[in-house]
Amino acid sequence: MTTDRIEINPEVMMGKPVVQGTRITVELLLRKLAEGATEAELLDAYPKLTIEGIRAAIAFDHKTFAWSARSKCDWSRFLAEPALSGVEWGTLRSE
Repeated sequence: MTTDRIEINPEVMMGKPVVQGTRITVELLLRKLAEGATEAELLDAYPKLTIEGIRAAIAFDHKTFAWSARSKCDWSRFLAEPALSGVEWGTLRSE
């Protein structure tokens, strides 16, 4: 599953979803936004990043979450284990 500006390539960042043409992961952008970073701060910090790339990362996350909800992902496991962070989202599997 990708959007126009998100790509998944096993040769780039170990296959994590990244903003196309960069090594900026969706995971990083979402974590920074959750920590309170603004779009302007992200654009300043990552010169290759565009506002469209940030929005694509958010859209990708939404699509991924919507898919996992439809596939009955066991979110209770994620919520019950404080050690699980956004870094380990890929370990959650639907039953």
